[in-house]
Amino acid sequence: MSIQVKNISFIYNKGTPFESKALNNVSFEIADNEFVGIIGHTGSGKSTLIQHLNALLKPTSGKIFINNIDITEKVNLKEIRKEVGLVFQYPEHQLFEETIYKDIAFGPFNLGLSEDEVEKRVFEAMEIVGLDVSLKDKSPFEVSGGQRRRIAIAGVLSMKPKILILDEPTAGLDPRGRDEILSNIKNIHEKYNMTTILVSHSMEDIAKLVDKIIVMHEGNIELIGTPKEVFKEVEKLERIGLGIPQITYLMRDLRRKGIEVPEDLLTVDEAKEHILKYLRGLRRDA
Repeated sequence: MSIQVKNISFIYNKGTPFESKALNNVSFEIADNEFVGIIGHTGSGKSTLIQHLNALLKPTSGKIFINNIDITEKVNLKEIRKEVGLVFQYPEHQLFEETIYKDIAFGPFNLGLSEDEVEKRVFEAMEIVGLDVSLKDKSPFEVSGGQRRRIAIAGVLSMKPKILILDEPTAGLDPRGRDEILSNIKNIHEKYNMTTILVSHSMEDIAKLVDKIIVMHEGNIELIGTPKEVFKEVEKLERIGLGIPQITYLMRDLRRKGIEVPEDLLTVDEAKEHILKYLRGLRRDA
């Protein structure tokens, strides 16, 4: 499903002494099946923006279209939220059922699906997020933090949304848990070909996964483009306190030392391959 955001602004507590503008004339498009990252500091407007995409918030001005349907007008909110799945930051805080199975099944049961279809969806969602089906009768509060995060994601996936939005899905996890969740997200995107939006403050996470990056700062879009296009804007990113992936800094330092390094290396694997190639060339020339 495609998304078009046209000139949206949003003001919290409008008309009160506590009025605060969270979004300022924001516009962008996301193509069907695209994987997009949204980066920005706390207070940049990231979370406010994504809550507009499934109509949890309504813009003060502007329009939002999901598959050419204007969701800022009177629409069936239940249908919109079925198509646009939103995984909040620390989603495990929203778990409430007595078993993992019941928690993941809650959404599909509310859709009025048969027990067989619900079971099929629950087991499929558990598999894709890396949860063993043998855990289905266990309490969600008896498993690790990383597993609870996966249960919450599975609960959204069981609704079979066309758009999946994840707000800081690795927040608070240890490095292993973070890597596992990001791997799950990548697998989900590839398996279901769904439009995916990943909100993060981690440059390394974003660089490895997404097709396009939206950089937000103080309610505005500061930059938008492919990871390679965005991470070339080193000075602008540093000015708003974001910086670039550590590997990009390394490549820049190598260039300053006279080593020829491509401008568009983004990941550790790309850099490792290039450095090994460079060293092999030195040995041949020795």
